[in-house]
Amino acid sequence: MATGTVPAGARSTVAVTVNGTHRSAEVESRRTLSDYLRHDLGLTGTHVGCEHGVCGACTVLLDGTPVRSCLVFAVTAAGHQVTTAEGLGQLDESGDPNSLSPVQRAFRDCHALQCGFCTPGFMTTITAGIAENPDPTRDEAVEMIAGNLCRCTGYQNIVDAVLRAAELAKDPAAPLTDRFTEHSDAAHSADQDADGAGA
Repeated sequence: MATGTVPAGARSTVAVTVNGTHRSAEVESRRTLSDYLRHDLGLTGTHVGCEHGVCGACTVLLDGTPVRSCLVFAVTAAGHQVTTAEGLGQLDESGDPNSLSPVQRAFRDCHALQCGFCTPGFMTTITAGIAENPDPTRDEAVEMIAGNLCRCTGYQNIVDAVLRAAELAKDPAAPLTDRFTEHSDAAHSADQDADGAGA
């Protein structure tokens, strides 16, 4: 066996702090972080798309830095902090939208998802992006999400959501203005026109 290789079937106990909670599981040493999160810890908010690190659906935060969890071995995350989509925020029992993170609120406000498969990866990516650049321009918002793929939305509403999330991070009570809804309204009108044409 070559030096540095991991024998098939070798197992390790992987302990991480996920969304603020200490978690551990014994897994094969070759287990990816995405599979560890989904199958061993039951955190299915992390989605797996291409499994080649291209689509960004599996993006999580590792010590605050976005990583493709399909390309990271779970054992390399041992002892580190992992944040998944579930850790960004949850609606409380009262349904108060302020219990959601600014990014989650922005996606809702800007209608920035359709099927939702890519959404967790976008949200974790944008969360890290806004932490690094709290006041992005529209061009910087486009650059921030350039590594994540979406097959539904056309991206305009996601770019709006980046800008809205930055606004909400600074002022959680910031009112929703027309500049964040014009793309979604136009898309909705186009959908209605298409439905009418097909009737």
